[in-house]
Order: sequence, then C-alpha cells, then structure tokens
Amino acid sequence: MAKTLRLLLGDQLNHKHSWFDQTDGEVIYFMAEMRQETDYVTHHIQKVVAFFSAMRNFSQWLQERGHSVIYYQLDHPDNEQDLTQNLEKLFKAHHIERFEYQLPDEYRLDQQLKEFSDSLELDSDAVDTEHFLTSRTDLETFFKGKKTYTMEYFYRDMRKKYDIMMANAKDPEGGKWNFDQSNRKKWKGAPEIPHERGFRKDVSALCKMIEEAGVKTMGNIDEQQFNWPTSREDGLSVLNYFCSNLLKHFGDYQDAMDPDQIYLFHSRLSFAMNSKMLHPREVIEKVIDHWRANKDDIDISQVEGFVRQILGWREYMRGIYWMKMPGYRRSNKLDNQNELPDFYWTAETKMNCMHHAIKQSLDHAYAHHIQRLMITGNYALLTQTHPDEVDAWYLGIYIDALEWVEITNTRGMSQFADGGIVATKPYVSSGSYINKMSNYCSSCTYSVNKKTGDDACPFNSLYWNFLFEKREHFKNNQRMNMMMSMLDKKDPQELEQLVKRAQEIIKNPQKF
Repeated sequence: MAKTLRLLLGDQLNHKHSWFDQTDGEVIYFMAEMRQETDYVTHHIQKVVAFFSAMRNFSQWLQERGHSVIYYQLDHPDNEQDLTQNLEKLFKAHHIERFEYQLPDEYRLDQQLKEFSDSLELDSDAVDTEHFLTSRTDLETFFKGKKTYTMEYFYRDMRKKYDIMMANAKDPEGGKWNFDQSNRKKWKGAPEIPHERGFRKDVSALCKMIEEAGVKTMGNIDEQQFNWPTSREDGLSVLNYFCSNLLKHFGDYQDAMDPDQIYLFHSRLSFAMNSKMLHPREVIEKVIDHWRANKDDIDISQVEGFVRQILGWREYMRGIYWMKMPGYRRSNKLDNQNELPDFYWTAETKMNCMHHAIKQSLDHAYAHHIQRLMITGNYALLTQTHPDEVDAWYLGIYIDALEWVEITNTRGMSQFADGGIVATKPYVSSGSYINKMSNYCSSCTYSVNKKTGDDACPFNSLYWNFLFEKREHFKNNQRMNMMMSMLDKKDPQELEQLVKRAQEIIKNPQKF
C-alpha cells in the first residue's frame, strides 16, 4: 500500500473522525505549531496557548491509540514555520506517495492547500471534517432565489431536519420556535452564579517557548492556572458542569452584563467546539437530555436559546462565510474609515462598560456575545471604525475566534459592513440599552441620562451622530424607519450639539 501523509490542522481535533477508526502502519499524521498561524494576526496569548495545548493533547491521544504521528512544536529544528514547506520536506524524507487533508474552515488555508494539492505530482484527496451539521454549500442552496437570508427560517428547517425539540414533523416543542423574548433579563445579584468549571493548568513552559520564539501576542495569562479546556475530557467536563449548574438560568440572563461577573451563566464551550474537540450534535443532545430529565427545574426557554446559538447561528454564520467569501472580507458598505482607539489594547478609558468589557477580554480572552455586539462592537460602529481594524481585533483577542465565525459576526452582525446580509439593521444603541441590560452605568464617570455636556454618556451623542451621518444608507430600510423618524423630529440646535460632541469623541477617543 502507498505511504500516506494526513494533515491535521490546529482546529481539526475531532476524536470521532472516521480517519481514526482503525490504525494503519502506512499512514502518518502530521501536526505542526507554526509561525504561519501565530502571525497572520496578533492573537491573545491564551488563544495561542490553548490551541498548542489542545493540539499536543490530541497528538498524544492519537499515539496512545497506535497511530503514527509527526508533531512539530514551534521550536522543532525541522519546522519551516510554513505549512507547504513543511509538507514538501516530509514528502521527500518519508517517501510519501499520497497526501490527504481535511477541508479547512478558513478560506485562507483552504486556498493554500487547494493550490498546493493541485501542484503535486502525487495523489491527493480532501475529506470533510465530519463536524458541522451542514455542508459548506447547504445554506446557499437553502436560500437560492431569495433576496434575504433570514436566519430564523434556516434554524426552523434545521430543527425539522434533525428532529430537535419537535412535537411532530412540523410543530416545535412548547408551541414556539423562539423564546428570545423571555431571555432578556438584567441580572441584579440573584440568582447566585456558580463558579465556572475552571482548570488549574501550569502552562509556563509553553509560554516561555512562545516568548523565546518572538511570537507577538496580546492580553494577559496566569501561567500557573490556565483556565480553559484543552482536551476532549476537559470539554466534556465543562459541558456536564454547564448542564448541572448553569443551564437553568442560561436563557434568562444570556444577554445580561455585570462588571463583577465574567461568565454569568454562559457555557464556555466555544473553544472546545471550534477546535472540534466537541461535536455540536453531542452538545445539543446532552443539553436537551438534561432538560428532559429536569423539566420541573428547567424551562424550555433556557434550552431553546442555547440550541439556537449552535444549531442556528453557528451553522448559519459558517454558511454565509462560504457563500460570500472571499469578497466578504473586504465589505465596507457604510464606508467607515476611522482607526480603532488605543484603549482596545489597554482598557484605559473612563467609559465603565468599555473598560470592563475590554479588560475582561484582555485578562480572559473572553467576552460573551452581548459584550462583543453591544459594547465593543457598538462603539466601533458608532465611531465609524474601518471594519478591517475591527476584524483584526476580534480575530486576535478571543480564544474562540476563527475567521469563519468571527468575520461574519463582526462584519455582518456587529459592523453592518455587509450592507444587511446577516443583520436586517445595524446593531447600534445609545447608553439606554447598556443600562437596561447591565449594572455598568451606575458606577460610571458619565451619566447615561445625559446626551450633551462633559459628563454625558458618549454612546448617546455617538448614536445620534451615526444616524445623522449615515442616514442616506438607511433611507430605504424599513426597520430603521422609527429611528429615522425620531432623528427628523430632533431639535436642530440639540442635534448640532450632539454631532459636535460626537465628533470630539471620534477625534480624541483617548480623552474619554
């Protein structure tokens, strides 16, 4: 039999993949920590550590099951730090006759491997990662001929297709498809939030290697107590902990924010899923099974909100990515051109919500979806920041950020740079929404109730200025009619004051 080399990328740690069903002495698996992957954007130190740790654990798991593995640590003497160069050397050294890889989830790597395979004289094949519940093209097929790509219809179809929380073939369990209205509570100190299922891993040797290699990173890390799941066992323990301790309040408070709470009732499973250590189907089934066994204690609204994030949004965003790339990564429909302020890397700002959301991101490589969307994303959009800048920050700072999920959320959901493919209107708000969903405003330098003046919440003037400056973009958007009507009714003098203050904030963000 021909000697085969199989490539495994850092986010392809799927223990259940059919590749591993049997061992074959003629098959070599190759994994590598590479500068190519650490350097395309500045990543959070915890993100680099998490991926390298998870990759090493996976390599060990393969070897323990009798598979032949070549693993290049970052400082391995044969590591060329480039994927194709490494592969070419290995082909020669091991007399490889066949090359196989799993389809990457990032367009950049997909192109690189496709071009590389096409140039080879030996046989090559690309196979599915066996992780997602849809193929790359399913979403495009689903919306064929449609002008809008409403996630809700796709989500309902997925529920039916996989028979998830269905009363019968066409009706949802609980009589409603979506319990979003129930899931918008502010957390006021009760119910008590259990401590996250954390870990106490010593990663100091790994940090030292990354530092000595000269890899540029951002953010902070506790080297003696690294807190993220980096093996399948870890991931399953986080999933079990979520079901037993957090699920019963997850839905209620999934949009809530609090300066003293990092994770609230969120699962912290996104890294384990995006690296493929956990499969979305098993996560969904585990959560639903737990709910069915504890229906007296857990309402359907808690569970549906969680399932929608995975079965709906996660699969939908990936589908949009493959439908709209590569043009999507250059979309900037609102023509925003400003730079991201320095405080996105330091958290040094007097705005309490921004300070907290950014500091938490720098300290933990984590912020939940509302902090990302309605705090840091909202500010970036209101200050008309170039989407490239916003993209690079989100892609770098969060432990779960891979381009397929990050760029669609950033350019689509958060920055409206795609002109309404993902979101039907821009997610912008004044300070009032932040106050409604959090406890940030009560201890802030600025007053959330004031629109102008030195102590007025910057979000208030920025909001009205954004609507004023971008009104041409929204004149035919029905979902913006109410906002635009309120803008038209504004007293001209007041509007002038609001615009003036907003311009000051945009020009001198470090003062605020």
